[in-house]
Amino acid sequence: MLARLSIRDIVLIERLDIEFARGLAVLTGETGAGKSILLDAFALALGGRGDAGLVRHGAEQGQVTATFEVPKNHPAATILSDNGLDDGTLEDSGEMILRRVQLADGRTRAFINDQAISIQTLKAVGAALVEIHGQHDERALVDASTHRRLLDAFAGLEKDVVALEALWTTRRAAQTALDEHRAGMERAAREADYLRHSSDELKKLAPKDGEETSLAERRTTMMQGEKIAGDLRDAQEAVSGNHSPIAALAAAVRRLERRAGNSPTLVEPAVKAIDTAINALEEADQHLTAALIAADFDPAELEQIEERLFALRAAARKYSTPVDGLAGLAAKYAADVALIDAGAGQLKTLEKAAADAEARYNAAATKLSAARAKSAEKLNKAVNAELAPLKLERAKFMTQVDSDSEAAGPQGIDRVEFWVQTNPGTRPGPMMKVASGGELSRFLLALKVVLSDRGSAPTLVFDEIDTGVGGAVADAIGARLARLAGKVQVMAVTHAPQVAARADQHLLISKDALDKGKRVATRVNALAADHRREEIARMLAGAEITAEARAAAERLLKAAV
Repeated sequence: MLARLSIRDIVLIERLDIEFARGLAVLTGETGAGKSILLDAFALALGGRGDAGLVRHGAEQGQVTATFEVPKNHPAATILSDNGLDDGTLEDSGEMILRRVQLADGRTRAFINDQAISIQTLKAVGAALVEIHGQHDERALVDASTHRRLLDAFAGLEKDVVALEALWTTRRAAQTALDEHRAGMERAAREADYLRHSSDELKKLAPKDGEETSLAERRTTMMQGEKIAGDLRDAQEAVSGNHSPIAALAAAVRRLERRAGNSPTLVEPAVKAIDTAINALEEADQHLTAALIAADFDPAELEQIEERLFALRAAARKYSTPVDGLAGLAAKYAADVALIDAGAGQLKTLEKAAADAEARYNAAATKLSAARAKSAEKLNKAVNAELAPLKLERAKFMTQVDSDSEAAGPQGIDRVEFWVQTNPGTRPGPMMKVASGGELSRFLLALKVVLSDRGSAPTLVFDEIDTGVGGAVADAIGARLARLAGKVQVMAVTHAPQVAARADQHLLISKDALDKGKRVATRVNALAADHRREEIARMLAGAEITAEARAAAERLLKAAV
């Protein structure tokens, strides 16, 4: 529910802070006092259209902040989570703070819990938190796109709709799999001979990923090895052949070691150095032997490598693909051939799965459609029962449920729209098109009372829905607003004293002169009992409040208790 509304520098409002409570809050005041300004400011915080003209003259910007108490599982919290805006503020405090800044140059900025958001997100959250109903408001119940959801909420069919959405998803997936398989079979059948020949050819070639690179590297190594093999053999002959110095060096070491006992300081360094040289020569011999082995190749192997590379590259040119793409192409062709060979059996399996999924969806959609039709009759009966006290006794409310299996969707096969007939013998039609302004507001109130808190935002605003009525009708409107306020928070802008008398909270909107009459500002004051009686008396009597008006106001207040 709405807990606080703070407005800064919006039209005639310099600074305004209003605390709201549960139940029915009415806003009253003389014409021109600023009731419409207050609602425009509230709508701005909910994502309504911005306008530079809303900024108070002389100010650089205006700002509206609406603070709501929101349960964790509310749809508005889900919207925040889906947009990555769940920072834990809601869970910690239970508050959701919507803030809109209107700049004098026409630009606006939007925030939720002090996080910058898009206007679209603010509008979605605002719609989940507040419904505004007026004589010409097209955003609420008069929007036909919401009627199916409202009927489902009235009938308690939300779980059935969720189950149907799952069946719709399964149905679409099964049909997509069937369509893709069928298209693949048709494509493969058109190219069957080519596919079989190509698949056999590539299967015989058996290309492997990375094969061209490894073969080319081996070929290069073998061809280079042939050129340096002679130099490697010459080097090995010098190191370990007949003229190798290793034997002479080893003999020298043995002679020196026999003399080491006589002059160790002279002999040992030389012996160590010669040993190192011998080891280095032996290690070089090992490396040269390994290099000769690596450089050695079988000419037949080189020929096989060249033939394999030629075959792979020829196939790559033929199929217009890199050599490394041949293995994937071979797998694709093999799969296409397998699709031709085994596709008929798979097609039957997929056709059965799609038919079964469609049958389950159709059965559930038909059952849901029947439940909606039955619930529509109950909704019609309940709403029509509310019309007579609202001076719509000759009118009729009806819920049109048009079923069309060709227009199936996630929520079923039904198009739901609220229709009315304002007088016997007239043609019924969509509520928004047929009902006049005053009639529409009363139809909306009757419908909202019946729907109560089902499918409703937690805060409802009714803007002068009692215009043009009085006496018993105004009293009936007040009684229904009070009933509705037992389930959800209700705010009503009203000129009817019968409505104001039933309020749990009475807010008076007035326009005060400031700076010796040079400018005016809108004020909002919560009225205590005595002041409330005086305001209701003013609403009854007009400019001059008489004792009779005060007595009548007192009677209204007592009757409303």
